[in-house]
Amino acid sequence: MKCLIQRVTKATVEVAGERVGAIDKGLLVFVGFEKGDDRARVARMGERLLGYRLFSDSEGRMNQSIRDVAGDVLLVSQFTLAADTKKGARPSFSSAAEPQVARLFFDEFVELMRAQHRGHIATGRFGANMQVSLVNDGPVTFLLET
Repeated sequence: MKCLIQRVTKATVEVAGERVGAIDKGLLVFVGFEKGDDRARVARMGERLLGYRLFSDSEGRMNQSIRDVAGDVLLVSQFTLAADTKKGARPSFSSAAEPQVARLFFDEFVELMRAQHRGHIATGRFGANMQVSLVNDGPVTFLLET
C-alpha cells in the first residue's frame, strides 16, 4: 500500500464537472493498493498517516500531525501509484491490486479514517476519471509505504 501525501491549504476533486470532494487546510492523500496488501497494512497505514508529523509547531518545526491540527483529509484512489517504472518507456501495472480488492480496501481505509480522525474526511470517486486541484503548502509531499 502506498500513500502519496501532500500538505495543502485547499484541495478539490471533480468527476464530470461535479465537485465530489473538497477540503481546506490538511492533507490530500493519493492511495494505491498492491497485490499482497491486506487489512493489517490498511490499518497500519491509517495509523502512520494520522500520526505523521507534517505540520509546523510554534517553533516552525514539522512536529505536528494531522490529528494535532485537526486538519481535513481528502482521500483519492490512484492505482498508478502501484506502477513499476524501473524499465522501458511505459509503466507496468502488474503489481497493482485487482480493482474489486482495491475498492474494498479503499472503502475500509475511508471508514477507518472517519472513525479515528475528528477532522473532515472527503473522498474522490473510486475508479472514476477525476480532476484534482490543490494548493500545496510548502510544498510538502511524502510517499508513505507499508
